[in-house]
Amino acid sequence: VHLVESGGGPVQSGGSLRLTCVASGDTVGTYCRAWFRQAPGKEREAVATLGSDGSTTYVDSVKGRFTISKDNAKNILYLQMDNLKPEDAGMYYCAAANRYWCGLSYAAVTYNYWGQGTQVTVSS
Repeated sequence: VHLVESGGGPVQSGGSLRLTCVASGDTVGTYCRAWFRQAPGKEREAVATLGSDGSTTYVDSVKGRFTISKDNAKNILYLQMDNLKPEDAGMYYCAAANRYWCGLSYAAVTYNYWGQGTQVTVSS
């Protein structure tokens, strides 16, 4: 499975970005998808997850501002980010896991596949 993110870039506080993650290869069985972010000097954290049943979870800091979704026909994962804040800045990674269960409680090490990341910069 190969994951490629795009859509990051500089944006002013209050602005929006849509991140895209294109998956290729044998994605059958990658039931759980997620977006993680990592700010300099901080651990990688999950910001949103999407289960195969369509269930979603969000870290509290992005609830109401970020939306995770997936185009199953094209095998593309999205993260719509609205009302961005400086603290949202960081490298954003998409990830996929070969398990049915999905949610914020699953650590980064439990994901099987990762993209290379796309940088998001938010200026105040």
